[in-house]
Amino acid sequence: MLRLIRIENLLFIVLFQYLLRYFIILPVLASYGIDPVMTHWQFAVLVTATVLMAASGNVINDYFDIYVDRINRPKTIVLDRLFERKIAILVHVLLTLVAIFLGMYIAFATRRVVFVLLFLGIPIVLWFYSTHFKRQMLIGNIVVATLTGIMAYLVVSVELSFLDLQDINKSNSEGCMHAWYYCVAYSFFAFLCNLAREIIKDIEDIEGDSEYGCKTLPIMLGVGYTKVVISFLNALTIIMLWSIYCISPSLQSHPYSELYLAVGLTLPIIVNTLLLYKAESKAEIHRCSLFCKFIMLIGVLSTLYFWLI
Repeated sequence: MLRLIRIENLLFIVLFQYLLRYFIILPVLASYGIDPVMTHWQFAVLVTATVLMAASGNVINDYFDIYVDRINRPKTIVLDRLFERKIAILVHVLLTLVAIFLGMYIAFATRRVVFVLLFLGIPIVLWFYSTHFKRQMLIGNIVVATLTGIMAYLVVSVELSFLDLQDINKSNSEGCMHAWYYCVAYSFFAFLCNLAREIIKDIEDIEGDSEYGCKTLPIMLGVGYTKVVISFLNALTIIMLWSIYCISPSLQSHPYSELYLAVGLTLPIIVNTLLLYKAESKAEIHRCSLFCKFIMLIGVLSTLYFWLI
């Protein structure tokens, strides 16, 4: 069951959202004398809703990809080996309903209709991703990357919505704007890294995808041109990171910021790009996909560094 819901990805979401709130948002607000309104357990409800929504998406994706996965990853397939497909549908429905219920609570607590639309809309998007978008060129990749970026958006948006209930002037203050800018940067970083990783996974799965008529980027453009697209995304990520450094006085004033950006993030992205160009076998492509996860983890752990400085 843990393999079916992708437990390692769910733990990453929990880590990302908790680090973002407690090591970026709350310290920034505290530096401007703003106390949080959202309680710890309310934040736990938000994280749980996010995780359950992601888990339900993973389950329904496996349900519709069962025949493709028999070709792409026969050793790790779960459905029809350990679980019947009808069990997957039941798990998906239960996870989705609980996630929507928790999301409705957040929407009610913040008095924001947009969160109602978000928590009702995401399951619909995930369903269409599994049935249609995933098999289209770039559309499925962008959908998954966008949903990954929404994780950061949710944390800061809900936090500021709770503040807005107490004092609208405080929620529009400079401190809240700084917290918002930081989270937007993390959201965009998560989007770019995940988009590159999703396209790499399409290269890895090209055999099964082509067998079942998918129109992913590697199938439509070829593996060579797809690697060029991934390289462009990696270059864009590096440009974004150094642009943030150039416009942030606090980063420039700290002696180890350049080292962290250069060694911790820029160098791994460059290395992964070179490894991808040389990769030929499915195992080598898979290692590049795992390397993307490592880069995302280093990026997320930078919240600890920001907290220290």
